Amino acid sequence: MKYREILRKSSTNVVIFCGAVNIQIVFQFNYLYDLLKEKAFIFTSTWLYYHHILDFSHPLFHGSLLLMQNKEDYPSNSPYGQFSKRFHPSTFPNDKLLENIWMYSFLCLSKDHKKNEMFEKELKCPLHICSGQERISEIEMYAEGFHSINMIYAVDMVVSTLHYLHQSLGMKRSEKMYNYRYKVHHYLKAIQYRDTTNHVLSFNKKGEFVTQYVIITLYHKSTNKPAWKPCGTYIPWAPIHLNLNITAGEIQWKSKDNKVPRAQCSDSCPTGFRQTPKPRAQSCCYDCARCSEGEMSNRTDSENCIRCPSNEWPNEKKDQCISKIQDFLSYANNVTTVFISTISAILLLITVMILGVFIAHWDTPIVRANNRSLSFVLLVSIKLSFLSVFLFLGRPVDITCMLRIITFGITFSIAVSSLLAKTIMVYIAFKATKPGSSLRKWVGVKLSNSVVLFCSSIQIIICMTWLAISPPFQELDLHTYPGTIIIQCNEGSAIGFYSVIGYMGLLAAVSFVLAFLARTLPDSFNEAKYITFSMLLFCSVWITMIPAYLSTKGKNTVCVEIFAILTSTAGLLSFIFFPKCYIILCRTEINKKTNFLVIKT
Repeated sequence: MKYREILRKSSTNVVIFCGAVNIQIVFQFNYLYDLLKEKAFIFTSTWLYYHHILDFSHPLFHGSLLLMQNKEDYPSNSPYGQFSKRFHPSTFPNDKLLENIWMYSFLCLSKDHKKNEMFEKELKCPLHICSGQERISEIEMYAEGFHSINMIYAVDMVVSTLHYLHQSLGMKRSEKMYNYRYKVHHYLKAIQYRDTTNHVLSFNKKGEFVTQYVIITLYHKSTNKPAWKPCGTYIPWAPIHLNLNITAGEIQWKSKDNKVPRAQCSDSCPTGFRQTPKPRAQSCCYDCARCSEGEMSNRTDSENCIRCPSNEWPNEKKDQCISKIQDFLSYANNVTTVFISTISAILLLITVMILGVFIAHWDTPIVRANNRSLSFVLLVSIKLSFLSVFLFLGRPVDITCMLRIITFGITFSIAVSSLLAKTIMVYIAFKATKPGSSLRKWVGVKLSNSVVLFCSSIQIIICMTWLAISPPFQELDLHTYPGTIIIQCNEGSAIGFYSVIGYMGLLAAVSFVLAFLARTLPDSFNEAKYITFSMLLFCSVWITMIPAYLSTKGKNTVCVEIFAILTSTAGLLSFIFFPKCYIILCRTEINKKTNFLVIKT
């Protein structure tokens, strides 16, 4: 039952028989016939002595292979050849076994009438008087010499071994042999015996007999009688690519198309796969598993996959390593980069046009009333902020990584400082109109310039300190996305990065508070409400940007930064300058000095 279950689960079509042979195996063949009828068999030379078992079930063993020691024909003039010629019942009349062999093989009558009747009944054919010319060498199995010559070698080697053993005993020859029987194996393994072809027969260190093997196959003759014929050889001492020779055309397999049976319990693993042990199966049986992430296999039946280098990744079939895709906001074939570049260029062009309008109307009341020098500084800083976006595009390198956030941080800090100076100047100007106000001495250009320089200098000091201690640098992220190298900028010092952002937020918050307090001042001179909205937009954008920045990687992070820069800078441009441009270009009647001398309450 155990063998039946094993055969039922096995996917191999080849069965190897080894070990001792007994008649019980015949019953096993009959019991397992339905599972064995499509399989091929390989037998060891031991089965030569039990060929009648194979003959008994010969349809089952059609196409089977048998390994035997090299077949040799003994010379007729050799002692064994001479013995074969005179080995005859007439020479040995008292040898009853020899008489039975003659009766069975040549159908010869004996002198025993009862024995004759028994053989005729058993063989189901009449016996006759033989001529006396029959020879034992004419018997089929004897003449084939599959094992007869090997018996001679075996007996001769044992005799030679015992001879050397007795010679080594010296003066102890009178002692009984069983006292030295443990030495027989030692001498037998050490002996070097030469066969009829002068080839040395010996044993290796494992005690295995080193000899050439002939591979024979069982087939059916036209009479449907089983027969054997050679189909190959195996020579252990030959080079590995020459030691096994098979004549495939001599083998008749069981399949209708004479296809070679499949001898594996598992399918061959293709490239891109590796072998994995099958549960509750032999060690030679395995399943095929896809190579793990980052690994490849470029040969069949690989036991292990090979991990690709850090800058490479397996292709789709996982049979070779290819270069990883480099991920950054490239100018080539990237819609996002083209879109960002276009938006930045348009906003930059609008800023230049507004600057041109202000220069063209430099002496008009609305330009002069809103501190034209600060407006000029504000427009230039906004323009530089838009230009800083282009530092975020393309392949990041160390220098662009250092200039990215620092350039925007300084230029935008100048812009916010200008707004802060505007708000302070408006607030002081209207407070100074009260009689006896101590703020009169602060009214003037020096205060606004000092505010811009002081606030911008702090940001410059923060940026220089950041660059001196731990500047940003190019970083290759090989692990976040499989098969992709993210080329990005590492901040170097997170404290430096958030200090720059935090300081801009502080300036924006102060500007927002002052602008909110100045919202009740007369409308003709008051930009406070526009500054309030622009700073509110800035704070909203950058507060939202921080979690988005932390949760993204690679070019997505860069897109978040660019969005924050463009949105906050465009907010400044639109809220502060679009109303002025509207008055300058479309409402020229308002742009008169008399309108700005009227204080509205």
